Amino acid sequence: MLNKSNIYYETLHPAYGQYFEVEHVLFEQKTEQWHLSIFENKHFGRVMALNGAIQTTEKDEFVYHEMMTHVPIIAHGDAKKVLIIGGGDGGMLRQVLKHKHVEQVTMVEIDANVVEMCKTYFPQHSQGAFDDDRVSLVIDDGMHFIEQCQQQFDVIISDCTDPIGPGEVLFSSAFYENCKRCLTEKGIFVAQNGVAFMQPEELQDTVRRLSPYVKDCWFYNAAVPTYIGGTMAFAWATDDVSARELDLTSLKQRFEKANISTQYYTPALHMASFALPAFVETAVKSAQSVTA
Repeated sequence: MLNKSNIYYETLHPAYGQYFEVEHVLFEQKTEQWHLSIFENKHFGRVMALNGAIQTTEKDEFVYHEMMTHVPIIAHGDAKKVLIIGGGDGGMLRQVLKHKHVEQVTMVEIDANVVEMCKTYFPQHSQGAFDDDRVSLVIDDGMHFIEQCQQQFDVIISDCTDPIGPGEVLFSSAFYENCKRCLTEKGIFVAQNGVAFMQPEELQDTVRRLSPYVKDCWFYNAAVPTYIGGTMAFAWATDDVSARELDLTSLKQRFEKANISTQYYTPALHMASFALPAFVETAVKSAQSVTA
């Protein structure tokens, strides 16, 4: 939290954290449910923090957003319809729209004010993405939307907050079951799943709740500097077991065909990101044995 000496202390993890020097505060709001801060930092540019947890920064957002979008879209190979749940800052939307073969993107955000605030304070995240004709912005609770949804999507991206408070339902069995129902035959679901070294229980909970609905439930990872404690894990779920087994030549061909520019994602990194550290593999397989 922000203290009097212009230092913001992240309090996400007990007994461990990080701090940011605050150049100046751009926006701050406290309610009974949340404490939202947006401030400038010399190294990371604009930073958004919610309830003591860093949400996004200008400098390293590209790592998170590129890996959450390009990995499933390129692995799918022919995604036409994409659903983003969350993602009010527009960074995910910007990356999805780089793929010209994507014909329709539905984005579900619970609060219209979040979208407007991010357009104001984080314009580099969206870079006009909300104005693209392919985008349909729906203001609704993600769980409510997916329960009522009658459409199917080639890729579903759950850009959720940590599984605390309002975001907890987006890590539930019911949420995963409905997402699976809304996937096409070879559709792919991905979601942020925290930093495995610091939050191993979250990873195992996801395995237990998600794996019953798909043939392939796994994780891939990326190093996002401001998500501290090791590499961040992304949940991966699909009935197309071949999707994460693509060889490097195929990934390179698809990436070249997409003709997109990236700062983090590469075909080689895509392939390598599914190789998990031994302690993560052990945690995943342990949870899988419970669901078997």
